[in-house]
Amino acid sequence: MADDLKRRVADLTGSLVAWRRALHKRPELGFAEHETAAFVAARLRELEIDVKTGVAKTGVVGVLRAKASSRPPVLLRADMDALPIVETPGRSYGSEVAGRMHACGHDGHMAMLLGAASVLSAVRERINRDVVFCFQPGEEGFGGADAMIREGVLSEHGVAEVYGLHLWSLFPVGTVQVRSGPTMAAQDEFVATLVGKAGHGAMPHEALDPVVAAAQAVVALQSVVARSIDPIHPAVVSVGSLHAGTAPNVIPEATTMQGTLRSFDEGVREILRRRVREVLQGTAAAAGCRLDYTLSPGYPAVVNDPEAVSRVRRHAAVVVGAANVVEPAPMAAAEDFSYFLRQVPGAFAFIGAGNVARGITAPHHAPQFDIDESALPIGTELLARIALGK
Repeated sequence: MADDLKRRVADLTGSLVAWRRALHKRPELGFAEHETAAFVAARLRELEIDVKTGVAKTGVVGVLRAKASSRPPVLLRADMDALPIVETPGRSYGSEVAGRMHACGHDGHMAMLLGAASVLSAVRERINRDVVFCFQPGEEGFGGADAMIREGVLSEHGVAEVYGLHLWSLFPVGTVQVRSGPTMAAQDEFVATLVGKAGHGAMPHEALDPVVAAAQAVVALQSVVARSIDPIHPAVVSVGSLHAGTAPNVIPEATTMQGTLRSFDEGVREILRRRVREVLQGTAAAAGCRLDYTLSPGYPAVVNDPEAVSRVRRHAAVVVGAANVVEPAPMAAAEDFSYFLRQVPGAFAFIGAGNVARGITAPHHAPQFDIDESALPIGTELLARIALGK
């Protein structure tokens, strides 16, 4: 079967590249993936797979039904949305939509899942469980996975396992990288406004300076991880935006900062949330300022099931060779596949898509981002083997 699958995937390589490039040219943002969804649905219908559209606004769900099921269904997921980024020009397959770009590999994810659907539909007599192909909208900060779950993508089909792949340009092509347990971080964001009293820069004693208070707060926030979190637990508190004032000789009334919290453990996550608020409140109060604070909870941590990871490793060894199946370090980036993993066991793995010799090294969410398209058959075969195997 392994040789047969490899042959089928190899025969499909031209289509994988063509699908990826067609999708790359027409990027759409979260919950606005109308053209993308139509493209995906049309390919699935060509394969005589049951298709449901409009799930969580623009999501597409395809179901390949086993003739004789002996196991509960498995769900394979690809995200569909692009980013509001201007792509570096010069590529024949570059974005044709101004200010939008597939800068995170979602175009490749869809191509790989369509490839797996193509291979599996051609060998459907071998399938002993239903396979759910989940094309998810709104991963880039919109929580599309949670929305699809709430609309029944797991419960309606009785899904017992979930798997997702992410092309990763910082890992070399030809590798599959997967780890058990916490793999990607939980992410929360905050907006804090310190409100003081405006005044003339030459008479600071008559003002309540929110700029000085904010500067002290930024420094004080660095003590949260250093002094409130057990050093064996990774965590991050970063302030990424700080805005105040419009003139050099005017103390403004308010200063606003925005930041992100990253963690891998729910207990650590709660400590971060509490201590960041306490530090900001204390610093504001010491400066005589008022704090207006909003915490926006983000995605939970991606936590892989050990048994599912063992399955991925076993199948990946057939695809790329055991020496190229790697256990990566946890990443502080966030991913809403975590919502699926909170409901049923599964695994989220990375397909190496970087190539130093070809200059494919740009990080995700960068205008120069690209992938080595020889990664597409690797992900396609791995998804197909996961669906067929045990």
